[in-house]
Amino acid sequence: MTEEREFSEAEEVSLETLEADGDLAADYLEGLLDIADLDGDLDITVENGRAYVSVTGGGQSIDRIATPDTVQALQDLTRLAVQAKTGRFSRLIIDVAGSRVAREEQLVGMVDAAIAQIAAGRDEVRLEPMSSYERKLVHDQVAERGYFSESQGEGKGRRLVIRAA
Repeated sequence: MTEEREFSEAEEVSLETLEADGDLAADYLEGLLDIADLDGDLDITVENGRAYVSVTGGGQSIDRIATPDTVQALQDLTRLAVQAKTGRFSRLIIDVAGSRVAREEQLVGMVDAAIAQIAAGRDEVRLEPMSSYERKLVHDQVAERGYFSESQGEGKGRRLVIRAA
């Protein structure tokens, strides 16, 4: 089992390094797509101190691998491939057919529901376990709304607890 590593915002990586990570990730994903006989276009961007590689197009064949668990597995494999080439951990993010945007919308809905429960009198709301990237998105959403959140648990069971500030 791989231990998930969290990063502080203070850890800076150069734009050139992020772009190189994106290129390595795209090459790896292109090879996987070829092996699986799946069509798709790869787009590389750098945002918020991370390389993002998006797999788009390809129709229904790509949609089959756009499930959250499959995208997370592709991301883990791709990060390992980049690490094998560079010797360092990469925080890159993989998206398939817009699945990340759909998941972000779900996370916003979870935050909305949690805050409604707190406004109705609950002391805290414990969310489902999620990846470090998803937890960061939720932490940001919660803070923007004036509430407090903290991560609890270990590994794949790590989750957020939301409270009034």
